[in-house]
Amino acid sequence: MMKFNNLYKKILVSICIMGMTTSYAQQRPNVIVIYSDDQGAIDLNCYGAKDLLTPNIDKFAASGTMFTQFYASPVCSPSRASLLTGLNPQRAGLPGNASETNGDVGLPNDRYTLAELFKSVGYNTAHIGKWHLGYKTEMRPNAQGFDYSFGHMVGCIDNYSHYFYWNGPNKHDLYRNGKEVFYPGQYFPDLMVKEAGEFMEKSQQSPFFMYFAINMPHYPYQGDPKWLEYYNKKGVPYPRNLYAAFMTSLDDKIGDLLQKVNALGLTNNTIIIFQSDNGYSTEERAHFGGGSAGVYRGAKASLFEGGIRVPSIISWPAKVPKGQVRNQFAVNTDWFPTLAEYCNIKLPRNDLDGKSLVSVINSAAAETMHPEGYCWEFKKMWVARKGKWKLMGNPVDTSNKGALNDNDILFLVDLEADPSESTNVATSHPDIVNELKTQYQNWGKTNKKK
Repeated sequence: MMKFNNLYKKILVSICIMGMTTSYAQQRPNVIVIYSDDQGAIDLNCYGAKDLLTPNIDKFAASGTMFTQFYASPVCSPSRASLLTGLNPQRAGLPGNASETNGDVGLPNDRYTLAELFKSVGYNTAHIGKWHLGYKTEMRPNAQGFDYSFGHMVGCIDNYSHYFYWNGPNKHDLYRNGKEVFYPGQYFPDLMVKEAGEFMEKSQQSPFFMYFAINMPHYPYQGDPKWLEYYNKKGVPYPRNLYAAFMTSLDDKIGDLLQKVNALGLTNNTIIIFQSDNGYSTEERAHFGGGSAGVYRGAKASLFEGGIRVPSIISWPAKVPKGQVRNQFAVNTDWFPTLAEYCNIKLPRNDLDGKSLVSVINSAAAETMHPEGYCWEFKKMWVARKGKWKLMGNPVDTSNKGALNDNDILFLVDLEADPSESTNVATSHPDIVNELKTQYQNWGKTNKKK
């Protein structure tokens, strides 16, 4: 597997910057990737939710193209690593969550990131929000291609104290460019919008890439009190009421961010992507639920659809079709080559797991960019997907929507006939099982496992 060591990355970035004219850089679009956190597969009005208010994101979706079969990883860190590298979590070097106690577990510094790609052609780059990709200096945002960074390094924080509470000792976790900063009592999502606005204001002389990794609706559920009151009056039951209030608060913050983009006159030449990192949480700290995957089985930390199928939207008034829906299979690794193509940047390597989605975005009739299928692996679970068929090995259902027994160690579904993954048809299709099992085994031979 080709790797980029730290020195090579710095040399590559320097050469590309020196060889590029300022006028050429300014012709390229700005890019904002908004990454929500632990959001259910249908938890937007535009994705089918009937009990949530999400007008800002719905309006944004209407301005661009939505995906209905878009996939990520089942937990936070692998999903973010894949987004930023265009590689599956195993090849990115982070198949599980970065550890709060083991500093060696994080995104290796020799992986080439989206931030480094954009920086190589003169973009200003910023990380705003959650990181959760490692805590050593060489794993942090400023060492991974981001000129500017503001946010928390671990998986979650209290939104007012900015402390990480987990088994103790509790620790404060808010940093700007590697230096600890303190804003006690200030709502972290508001701080994110403020920091993002200031970064965009300062970046108008050259294009910018901003990774806006908002930590909502990840627990702790701390929505605006007005929205909690609203949902309580509507009779929304616990814990959906807590989650719903946080989701609509998320929608408010996305609205504030998009309003700032528009106020700066940047909307027409800014590519904006909105996506969740994985499915909704059923963990104790998430009150054992609150989010929804609709008909889909599974939740965060599961390879059933509810754990890995996520809302995903792209808007760019200059080129992306408006008010469109795409049903083709796509994966978050696809954003890396897609953005490179849109921004006319040569890819640093030709063996990415992601494929450019430009043709799919342009046409509802285009074929999926992954006709050969796709594989996932998380802990002891694995998936081989090809077309309508999905084979799971050692499945775990964190949504508890159905029973699993010893006969379900290999679990085959036809997603077109059974999107809820309620029936294991492995015994009826042994040929498909063998084909997909072989696909997974071949994938394992060429993917680094840790």
